[in-house]
Amino acid sequence: MVRMESFSSKDMAMQAQKKILSHMANKSVVHMFIDDTSSEILDELYRVSKEYSGNRSEAQKVVKDLIKIAVKIGVLFRHNRFSPEELSLAQDFKKKLHQGAMTAISFYEVEFTFDKTVMSEILTGCRDLLLKLVDSHLTHKSHGRINHVFNHYSDPELLTQLYNPDGSFKPNLTKICTGLNRLLEEGTL
Repeated sequence: MVRMESFSSKDMAMQAQKKILSHMANKSVVHMFIDDTSSEILDELYRVSKEYSGNRSEAQKVVKDLIKIAVKIGVLFRHNRFSPEELSLAQDFKKKLHQGAMTAISFYEVEFTFDKTVMSEILTGCRDLLLKLVDSHLTHKSHGRINHVFNHYSDPELLTQLYNPDGSFKPNLTKICTGLNRLLEEGTL
């Protein structure tokens, strides 16, 4: 019995892109794949993470993981790797992310409305949808990156400090919400 070899140059190219891009998640490469507004938000998220954790390398790792995941999902979309069911999950994720951005901005704009449980649950919901979306496409290591990013930013204590109206993160939150507003207005988010 002769077995056909299942080789696809398209699959190889996609794998190579994912691999190469995941190794190049630094600031100069980010600007090639991520718009200026998103980059500004990522910079503020880094600053918040660094200040909150007191650990520069941990803050870099969480943002680097976020960038790697975003780039890999972008590669999968560009190569039409998602099934109709997965594309439906992607729409659900986008809606949940949009809800999260709107909620984050609302909590920022209307003082004393912040609810750490609501924000944490939205982020956890985003994480779960994203994990379902990439389940059969990305490695266990990438799934770990998704968990790392969302578990970090959905930490109720981090969120509480971020939204403290008298806290040191107020300028960061202002810049994050300004960027989120811009992305919403442009229809990017």
